[in-house]
Amino acid sequence: MKMFGIQAIVTLVTYFLFIAMAFWSVQEIHIERYIPLRALPGKLLIVLLSITIGYTCSQFFLSVIDNIRNLSYLIK
Repeated sequence: MKMFGIQAIVTLVTYFLFIAMAFWSVQEIHIERYIPLRALPGKLLIVLLSITIGYTCSQFFLSVIDNIRNLSYLIK
């Protein structure tokens, strides 16, 4: 049961970490040249794009870790 709690904490931390990194990266693209960021839809687009990219990267990272952990069953 404790292992599920640790896995949940690691999952949440990676989600927030990758979403924060994606938000920082998307802001560096300077999308304001193409859409008006003063409007609410422009800001919402950046947030949703960051969540999408961050969640996808986090899922990939967690999947790689899970697959590496499962390789031990192949060796046994």
